[in-house]
Amino acid sequence: MHGPRKLPELVESIYDAGLDPSRWNDVVAGIRDFVGGQACGLFSKDSISKFGVTHYYCGADPHYIQLYSETHSKFDPLTVLPPHGQIVSIPDLVNFDEYRRGRFYQEWMQPQGCSDAANVVLEKSSSSCPVMMTVLTGRRMVDAGMRNRLSLIVPHASRALLINRAITSQLSLASALADVLNNLADGIFLLDASCHVVHANAAGHAMIAADEVVRTVAGQFATCSTEANQVLRDAFAARGEIALSTARGQAIPLLSPKGERYVAHILPLASVMRNGGERGLDAVGALLVRKVGLGNQSYGELIARAFDLTPAELRVLQSIVEVGGVPETAATLGIAETTVKTHLHRVFAKTGASRQADLVKLAAGFSNPLVH
Repeated sequence: MHGPRKLPELVESIYDAGLDPSRWNDVVAGIRDFVGGQACGLFSKDSISKFGVTHYYCGADPHYIQLYSETHSKFDPLTVLPPHGQIVSIPDLVNFDEYRRGRFYQEWMQPQGCSDAANVVLEKSSSSCPVMMTVLTGRRMVDAGMRNRLSLIVPHASRALLINRAITSQLSLASALADVLNNLADGIFLLDASCHVVHANAAGHAMIAADEVVRTVAGQFATCSTEANQVLRDAFAARGEIALSTARGQAIPLLSPKGERYVAHILPLASVMRNGGERGLDAVGALLVRKVGLGNQSYGELIARAFDLTPAELRVLQSIVEVGGVPETAATLGIAETTVKTHLHRVFAKTGASRQADLVKLAAGFSNPLVH
């Protein structure tokens, strides 16, 4: 670096580091030059174990940075950390003559040609392990001018570190949520008011690639059912949470060209989760698309218990949902079609359904994780 930076330029670079932590190495060099020290670093120090680790630094030999982390952080004068934002030099912390006879000075400071250091706690989100800044002054002692210059930097560096933490937290949460969604077997699609796909999980992308049950046309989401497409367009075009919430309990049946049954469920997104603007790519709701199957015994038990179905009636219902119509169910269960029709009429009477498609919706509702 060619000469010390002016304060406005240095402050700007500090906030740049708040958005991009990789810039801190350049920033600490700027702080060192502005304050007038030999070396500068950002480090964390555990207030209980006294273990310290340096994150960014300049002007120091990497060998001594490693020594500090491995052994000497336990011997430095910062046995009791100062209050947040308060700049302290070594004579503020300990008897200076005793300090010069100790291991930290003899083995760590003196070999680097340093006597004193200005230290300040910048960030205490973790009360037991705050982030600190230190400026090693070389042979000179920390004076009033150095304290004043460092004090001009401290508030900005503190805010930049808080920005780092907030961004990291949000990115970690977003990454965790993305991992959860991508591990779901069901397709999840975030759609805007025009049913354009804003985001899809891994299963959703696989469904689109298969181009059977769902697809995209010029970025707009579509299903294999014209009726279902109209329902989706009407619900998402309304944009309002009330309209989407009304559609939330609705199971939209889908049938693939191979005869496999799927069901779609609408999930409104709360307004606080949306971008808030009027741009066309703001997601207004989510759509969950899942393959229908009642192979999980707990689903069958729920339906049987809710409508007092006999085991024979439940088997017919499950077969209608998973396999198809009366002839297919009769062949699958090995019973006469007349027997299937008898059980089916009883299922209709108990559940209030009037069509086989209604049974698919009913079964999907009991297996829908969004409505329980």
